[in-house]
Amino acid sequence: MAYRYIALLHPATGDAAQPLDDAVRRHFPSGMQRHRLAAGCTLHVCATTPVIPLAGQGLILGHVFSRAGLPITHAAQLPDCRSPADLCRHILQDCWGAYLIVQADPAQAGDISFQRDPEGGMPCIHHIDGGQGFVASDVGLAVQLAGYRRRVDWDAIGHRLRYPDIKSARTALSGIHELLPGTRLEVRGRRTSVHVAWSPWDVVTGEPPYACADEAAKAVRAAVGMATRAWAGIDRSILLELSGGLDSSVVGIGLKDSGAEVACCTLVTPVPGADERRYARQVAALIDAPLDAQTMGLESATHDFDIDPCTTTPRVGMLQHVTDTIMAQARRRHGAASFFSGGGGDTVFCYLTSAAPAADALRQKGAAQALRAIHDLAGLHQCTVWKAARLALRKLMRPPAPACTTADAFLAPGPAPCAPDPHPWLDMPARALPGERERIFALAATQIYRDSAPRGMHAHLRLPLLSQPVMEATLRAPSWMWIAGAQNRSIVRQAYAGMLPHAILARRSKGSFSAYIGALHARHAPRLHGYLREGVLHAQGIVDGPSLDRFFARGPGPRDRAIGRILDLCAVENWVRRQS
Repeated sequence: MAYRYIALLHPATGDAAQPLDDAVRRHFPSGMQRHRLAAGCTLHVCATTPVIPLAGQGLILGHVFSRAGLPITHAAQLPDCRSPADLCRHILQDCWGAYLIVQADPAQAGDISFQRDPEGGMPCIHHIDGGQGFVASDVGLAVQLAGYRRRVDWDAIGHRLRYPDIKSARTALSGIHELLPGTRLEVRGRRTSVHVAWSPWDVVTGEPPYACADEAAKAVRAAVGMATRAWAGIDRSILLELSGGLDSSVVGIGLKDSGAEVACCTLVTPVPGADERRYARQVAALIDAPLDAQTMGLESATHDFDIDPCTTTPRVGMLQHVTDTIMAQARRRHGAASFFSGGGGDTVFCYLTSAAPAADALRQKGAAQALRAIHDLAGLHQCTVWKAARLALRKLMRPPAPACTTADAFLAPGPAPCAPDPHPWLDMPARALPGERERIFALAATQIYRDSAPRGMHAHLRLPLLSQPVMEATLRAPSWMWIAGAQNRSIVRQAYAGMLPHAILARRSKGSFSAYIGALHARHAPRLHGYLREGVLHAQGIVDGPSLDRFFARGPGPRDRAIGRILDLCAVENWVRRQS
């Protein structure tokens, strides 16, 4: 089981606490650890969640490692800090992991804080009103132990559909917020506030960039290997979700000689486009692990599947549900303790498709480096040098594009659209470079990944490429270094030259599920149309019925992105129907 806990702020005491104790015994027969952290705060933790007590300063939930990848399991491995804030700074600067630091304020009885790790490996939601409420790993515990009743936040649903590619602290359940990765929640009396503790902008603006590509490649390889081996040492038996692309292959190499028992699973579709077995076999053979190839069916895929009761925002559609189901079954079949994925690799390895790297080179290093970057850009995108130069100059001269693009397709006309909810990583410095801006905006979007993979609620989903050390190592490499030699992700290719098969290192593209998504839509179109036309979103005035009718009447065109939008609407519709 993955991490589970709930902190109750100002819960009932004495005889009035008996219903809570009864609920704990009923839902958790094996019991939960109980910790009283401050006046009015009691923490209940499942036995599978590690706890590091901090003498007089609270505790840490989850897994913490040193920068060398050594597990920290006792407070004695941490320095004596003068204040809770000093301890948090030490852990951010000298440690990493999937954790929640819970601290009582020694100077003010009853005040308490919660700080979440930068990679988001430890889940954290909260509902606090006037100093009372809960902080928890999942809403299921809040329903069972804190008396929370699910209610859909329709404004949040509208925001989710209008800005589908950005994570928001506001969830789709009324009164429930998520503590975003790298942020700190402070409860002081009846007041609550959230502060940024870690941001990728701290790395970009505060750390010196690498002097050369060789230095960058060595640092990236060391960070990826350390993070992957550290998690492998914790879990010991692993299901590697292996696509055969560069990112999951890099994670696979990190597991070689780790001492963990590894099985690999790759997905195959009944339509062309996503069969990666040729590449996955090479990596599986290299790390001496069995490869389990599973076919994603078309008839078995459904739009009205059961939703995990722990989810707080609709992110699981037909494609994600099929993937999730197959991977969960494979983990049980192989007896693995956790999932390992290369998720987020494209972003963390600076896979930009714009002219931003050349624009960055001009601003950062001057004309000579910019000219080299323009030639690399032209070779990468198979265009003329003049066109690459023109696009780079345009990137510098034009105002930056908004962080979030608005998705209006199939939404009912109404008042002026709301602005996107703030995200701390989108708050950029005034002189931010175009490439830095694009890669950090994309990095913020990777926080959606865990929401779309509910298998991670039942067994740990490890994302080594999104670990804090890897993010920090890659962010120190300027964007123009990543396209050197007219190759995307060139630093990671250089880092693993001689370690990965040439066929994988040389890949410029990878498998796509576009044909499978199109086949899903073609097979299920009449049912999807009726499902949305007669659904709750339409009844709430969120979805526009006539635009749906026109689309299904004419059918999709080639490479029609509206298909993905339809499946996303069905994902949200399915989620809201199951909250009552």
